[in-house]
Amino acid sequence: MPIVMMPALSPTMTEGKLAKWLVKEGDSVASGDVIAEIETDKATMEVEALDEGKVASILVRAGSEGIAVGTAIAEILGEGEESEVGKETTPAPKPAPQESAPKEVAKPAPAPTPKPAPAPETSTRIFASPLARRIAADKGLDLRQIQGSGPHGRIIKADVEGGHTAPVTAPTTTSTDGDSTLIPITATRKVIASRLQESMQTAPHFYINMDIALDALLDARKAVNQGQDDGAKITVNDMLIKCAAAALMRIPEVNTSWEVTGEGEAIRQWHHADIAVAVAAESGLVTPIVWQADQKSLTKISAEMRELIAKAQDGKLKLNEFSGGSFTISNLGMFGVSSFTAVINPPHGAILAIGAGREMAVAKNGALEIATMMTATLSCDHRVIDGAVGAKWMAAFKEIVETPMLAFI
Repeated sequence: MPIVMMPALSPTMTEGKLAKWLVKEGDSVASGDVIAEIETDKATMEVEALDEGKVASILVRAGSEGIAVGTAIAEILGEGEESEVGKETTPAPKPAPQESAPKEVAKPAPAPTPKPAPAPETSTRIFASPLARRIAADKGLDLRQIQGSGPHGRIIKADVEGGHTAPVTAPTTTSTDGDSTLIPITATRKVIASRLQESMQTAPHFYINMDIALDALLDARKAVNQGQDDGAKITVNDMLIKCAAAALMRIPEVNTSWEVTGEGEAIRQWHHADIAVAVAAESGLVTPIVWQADQKSLTKISAEMRELIAKAQDGKLKLNEFSGGSFTISNLGMFGVSSFTAVINPPHGAILAIGAGREMAVAKNGALEIATMMTATLSCDHRVIDGAVGAKWMAAFKEIVETPMLAFI
């Protein structure tokens, strides 16, 4: 097939940005050659040619956003293949009908008034992605009444999801007292907004928070890091990943996901603690995964996290490095945040929000002493996790953090 389609490079990807072409029309390519870079919902990824041939045409220009999955983006022709561009979407114009001369002519007819040339896109032709057409049909929307925000006015998924059917009107000019800048929404930000909005609307969240002493964990970290190079030192977050993994193995009912299968809704219980860790990248929030954290050493977890964070910030994560997982940790302690609640990362059943460690006066054995405390908050999907189960997990996590050796038993 000579047509190259916009690929789905992650399970949640419905559209993306064609960031860069690495070939031009007329170039010869072989199977496996990288021809373009696509910005997906979470990273920038490479698109490879599937067959060898010559780039006959590039159909979507570099920098175009909102390109629906399945949209034709280029054409690569092998030897003997013919172009398919325009065969279905742009029918050949029909010749104008010939008018017969009048039988009786008293005098020469006046010259006909020239008609304006037809616009290249007529009003009867609606430019919309297949996904947008399907959603519009399901919602009973008239695509003629929807303004497209995709390339060249193409109607995309985001344009029809809101269900707006009002005729398009010119924007009105309003005056404001202050200066402002309108920031375009990136493909990554659109997907983040869509997924988290869906999470809050479909997953009934409930929250459990607990104050946890960090002193024993900090002492253990200090001992582990003795003699380690600065680039190889264990972080508090590395240790909390290990502690959370141990708690998930102890209370497996939290290591679950809500899923919709072909046979209906179901709960999937995972056998390993595959922990996604929220990382703030330039393009938005991404959640690279430490797979089987329950079976890995602290040094292994730490090395993987350094590599994953670097890739996330460079937009170089591979699909299997950020897609899936069973549980999420979001740590804002480095910003001095004392506590917060996090939105569940679907389809996970829970997410743990970690606040900053801070010295506090606590009562112990009838006397006051200073301890380093942090507040951890577990957000749970009540479809998957009951309140008592969430509370048991928090108690287990607290015990493991306050006695770190338990993470290795």
